[in-house]
Amino acid sequence: MEFFATSNNIPVHINDSKKGEITILLLHGYLETLYIFNELSESLEKKFRVISIDLPGHGLSGSAPEVNSMEFCSQVALGVLDKCNVSGDVYVAGHSMGGYVAQQIVKDWMNEPSGWKFNMKGLVLLNSVPYADSEEKKQAREHEIELIGKEMLDSIAEISIPKMYKAENLRKFDEKIIETQEICETHDPAGICASIRGMMQRCDYSDFIKKISSEGFKVLFVHGDSDKFNPIERIQTIKDEFANVRTEILNESGHNSFIEAEDSLLCVLADFLG
Repeated sequence: MEFFATSNNIPVHINDSKKGEITILLLHGYLETLYIFNELSESLEKKFRVISIDLPGHGLSGSAPEVNSMEFCSQVALGVLDKCNVSGDVYVAGHSMGGYVAQQIVKDWMNEPSGWKFNMKGLVLLNSVPYADSEEKKQAREHEIELIGKEMLDSIAEISIPKMYKAENLRKFDEKIIETQEICETHDPAGICASIRGMMQRCDYSDFIKKISSEGFKVLFVHGDSDKFNPIERIQTIKDEFANVRTEILNESGHNSFIEAEDSLLCVLADFLG
């Protein structure tokens, strides 16, 4: 069921399956919307309650004026769970940019767990990392903001979205790629720029992830073996650094492994979620 609610003083586009004792909150990545999870949600809804949202600055949701910080987005998402009267166990799973928000959500919930009706049970990073942006990455994001200011958002989407897939998968997922590119027309360029600034300003979550995973909090990293944004060498380094985190590498997939290797992901999630 799709609807709108106000959270953290902005309108939020929400999809909530409503049924299920365990809730999974799905958070999309940069230039995506909740529709990126249509197929995955359909599979998960057979067993779980699935809630997805358009993150601030994306799709049909509102935006902060200048910066959609991870803290701002976290409060939006937590507010949505409250508006949806979620109780019981909750897992939050974020793809790429959504993974940055997901880490902040867990952090904020842990700062005041008694303030919520639900129990945060686990964190899933889908093709995402705990690290802050490097200086090189920040410069690239600044350049992207400049291009968006020149009304080139559609051109950026046309170039960047296909890069999220393994080259050999492009024809297979051509329909999904075109759909995602076309949906970019719904994005407010100012909101996208606010989201880019939020990613640039985010903190490094490495110590936080190491701490909670060593204390028994369930954390899962999922990567594709052909991810152009997170090459396999970097993934192996991440796996070694975060020894208490379960890391799964899905074969024949790129940065959108939850689409390219959905069946494999569902098997991993079924085991992780219990």
